[in-house]
Amino acid sequence: TEATQATDDATQGTSETDTTEVEPQDWEPGVSLATPREPGPRGYLDRRGLIHAHSVYSHDACDGEPKDADGDPDLVCMEDFRRGICRSRHDFVMLTDHRESFSDTEFPEALLYEPGRGDALVDRGGGPVASWLACDDIELAGNAPRIAPLVMAGNEAAFMPVGLEGHVADTPSARSDIYGRDDDEAIAAVKAHGGLALMAHTENWTAEQLATMPLDGFEMYNIHANLFLNLGAALALVAKAEMKDPGLPHPDLSLLPIYTEDPAYVDTWAAVLAQGARRVTTMGTDCHRNTFTQELADGERIDSYERMMKWFSNHLLVAPSGDDLWDDKPLKEALAAGRLYGVFELMGYAEGFDFHARVDDEVYEMGAAVAAPARLVVHAPSVQQLADDAAPPELVVRVLRAEADGWVEVASELGDEGHTLELDITDPGAYRAEIRIIPHHLAPYLGDEVALADEEHVWIYANPIYVTG
Repeated sequence: TEATQATDDATQGTSETDTTEVEPQDWEPGVSLATPREPGPRGYLDRRGLIHAHSVYSHDACDGEPKDADGDPDLVCMEDFRRGICRSRHDFVMLTDHRESFSDTEFPEALLYEPGRGDALVDRGGGPVASWLACDDIELAGNAPRIAPLVMAGNEAAFMPVGLEGHVADTPSARSDIYGRDDDEAIAAVKAHGGLALMAHTENWTAEQLATMPLDGFEMYNIHANLFLNLGAALALVAKAEMKDPGLPHPDLSLLPIYTEDPAYVDTWAAVLAQGARRVTTMGTDCHRNTFTQELADGERIDSYERMMKWFSNHLLVAPSGDDLWDDKPLKEALAAGRLYGVFELMGYAEGFDFHARVDDEVYEMGAAVAAPARLVVHAPSVQQLADDAAPPELVVRVLRAEADGWVEVASELGDEGHTLELDITDPGAYRAEIRIIPHHLAPYLGDEVALADEEHVWIYANPIYVTG
């Protein structure tokens, strides 16, 4: 059993994890795996989840009809969300519902709390701040542990507060006013209520704005923006799905022909850090279940919550209590500190990734500042539980430095899973690690897109380490 850490007089709820010993299942597309229950390097728990997700409390979710004429939520869509987060085996979800409905929704309803199904609240300061969502009555695929994810509330409007421990004002109209502004006062109100101030849709902002506003971070990737960047491939997927084209990839690989690096995101990321600002960056699933209703071969619509939740995620390195316990507070501490890397898990779960800096015997994590000279260490992961007879992927380990006009590669190494790249850094700057993958192991599942198995794709984006002079 993994329970929430009791922090600041929080009521101790529990996150039940099925620890029954089972034979590990080989990974292939469609199989969901859990993060390791035990701590990883330097005692951190690697906890995986979503930052930017929309439930029935967003006005445009559920094909634009999240509630009926009486204001009651669409139970089918609500269940699809719960089913998706449970079956994806994520550890947490930071909701970002739009203010039009979120402002009217009280806690703990905004946490998707259903006591009759066994959900357990995290209570702090006399009120609920998060909820452990029970998955006991959800039929799961595969034999990975059953994880109870932690649900936190948030909002996407003028900016994107996450991890709110309560609404910023007493009345819906006052809340909506604050959520609808991006000035210093509104951002301060969010932080006063336990939230972090992120910005969604990086393509809509300049590097100067993101560097000077009092934000904690912004998105390094957003799937909606990526769809517009490669709209032709997305429309081709829809057409093939309608025709039941037998040459389509495995349903959970349907994103692979579409997704690509977006200069509006990665170049802006570099430009912000090159100005000396320090910001955490996140991966935005931005799931609404409101775009592609066409079904794929598994009987699920293209944009089902489960499918979108499994494509990629954010990994936070969480400092637990002595009993490996955690809740929303250490999770948000990890986010604020920048101990985050994003993984495109549609190509496989990454096991063993590690990026840190060393100076003598001291170790510095992602998000930390370290004085030069420093040694950067990147350990390439392996695909978790890949079958012994699968073709092994090739990995490219890269280290890049932020410049005003984009990222400059300072080191790159092609190799097998599990190899380590180390380099000594003397020049100040923001340095991030990246893992690219040539996914030979996916060839049997790609149908007419089999050539993608021999091409490089970004697998992991890590947040930077700041080397100072």
